[in-house]
Amino acid sequence: MTTRKLAQFEVSSVGIGCMGFSHGYGALPPEEESIRLMRKAFDMGCTLFDTAEVYGPFVNETLVGKAVKPFRDKIVLTTKFTPCRVGDQDITDSEKLTAKGIRKALEDSLRRLGTDYIDCYYEHRVPLASRPEEVAEVMGELIKEGKIRGWGQSQSTPEQIRRAHAVTPLSMVQSEYSMMERMFEAEVIPLCRELGIGFVAFSPMASGFLSGKYTASMTYVGDDVRRAITRFAKENVIANQPLLDALEKLSQAKGCTKAQLALAWMLAKWPHVVPIPGMRSDARIEENLGAADVSLSPDELAEVEEALSHIVIHGNRTDEDIQRMGYVKPQ
Repeated sequence: MTTRKLAQFEVSSVGIGCMGFSHGYGALPPEEESIRLMRKAFDMGCTLFDTAEVYGPFVNETLVGKAVKPFRDKIVLTTKFTPCRVGDQDITDSEKLTAKGIRKALEDSLRRLGTDYIDCYYEHRVPLASRPEEVAEVMGELIKEGKIRGWGQSQSTPEQIRRAHAVTPLSMVQSEYSMMERMFEAEVIPLCRELGIGFVAFSPMASGFLSGKYTASMTYVGDDVRRAITRFAKENVIANQPLLDALEKLSQAKGCTKAQLALAWMLAKWPHVVPIPGMRSDARIEENLGAADVSLSPDELAEVEEALSHIVIHGNRTDEDIQRMGYVKPQ
């Protein structure tokens, strides 16, 4: 497994997003199977594991903590606090971004994860009405105390990144990035490179769409977020077929899968980007981590970019759509 530097952290070129082991994508593996799969990812060289308090909520952190316990000191473990009250938290929305609220969320996450420090602690969305400097000050205190080793933001704007970074330097920014969602290429990803901040790409497979395994006839139930992600609407699955056709042609020429090409593309474009796809089977772990070994030459990257430039993307994934689902128990 190749590695990359995200600020002060050296991590595997492909990490693992652990949310799907607890909610968000339909039927869940048994706990023992989820733990086995996360440990297999580590055995194959994966050293970046990501979770959040809101996943479940709360239960994903507990699950990840159990899985990584044997090798906690050998990985970069990241989690996130939400800037508003989650589940039955004994705190108000207005308190969540205060020093009291952030410290309470962190202590709860440390307890659930079974660890005494977090490598990178993210603010899981940055409200436009908030002051990034205030959160950055608290993060600086937590770093001095050794409770966290670095901090980050998620889905933040260039202004929010600059303002926070000026107070306490950010280690990572985690935002959605894939062939189907490229809005952060314009400013945020280049800004992170300029400031020495790592960029962690969540949903790098566009919630699995780029694998080509999802058809227009499929339906999604329970807490499966694809019910709310409009790129999975029947008409958009059909309309986005040219993207999958292009990926199929390019991946065949390269001798890899569509998923591997989608990950290798962003690795080839940016030296400070690390994708964290979800992986809930042996085959997906082997396929996604194997993308680190797929190297695109400048000419091959240009060929992929040329193909993508002619494709219009239909549908998207928005926080507002997913929030309307509420917390629905999996079926």
